[in-house]
Amino acid sequence: MTARAGAQPTLTTARLSLRPLVVADAADVRRLAGRYEVAEMTANIPHPYPDGGAEEFIGRTIDGWRDDKSATWAITGDGAVIGCVGLVFAGRTHARASLGYWIAYEEWGRGYATEAARPVVDWAFTDGWHRVEATHLTRNPASGRVMQKLGMQHEGRMRDYFRRFDRWEDVELYAVLAPR
Repeated sequence: MTARAGAQPTLTTARLSLRPLVVADAADVRRLAGRYEVAEMTANIPHPYPDGGAEEFIGRTIDGWRDDKSATWAITGDGAVIGCVGLVFAGRTHARASLGYWIAYEEWGRGYATEAARPVVDWAFTDGWHRVEATHLTRNPASGRVMQKLGMQHEGRMRDYFRRFDRWEDVELYAVLAPR
């Protein structure tokens, strides 16, 4: 296993700052991500959000950066956490990363997911990743529009790809390749 040298960078946009998560973010993560409307649109956010779950998640993001397995940022606007965006790496051999994000329910529809994901995808390419892919629930076309705005191409539908809240979910797969 290769350890990553250096601190995870902070990325900025016109309205947002993307910074590594810290333990002090746990209450915000639990409150915002744990809202049912947010959790139900993801594959992995638990609902109800368990006590201690946000601290465990943040610990995994810190370990993931150190171990070169992932990179996760808190999305902040005016200093307050409004979501998270991150990449899970499939390994340097294949140079592939999977993008994921969530935005606080109260902030939906303001373009924050696209604005936050764009510098993360750009960072992935400068960090040596060749392909960035993402999936969204078929019943969540807004997330697909984010992927399209990032220049991702639709590559297909995976039927009954996972079970979420006692129902099978179809997901759409998108990807973008590093500029050549």
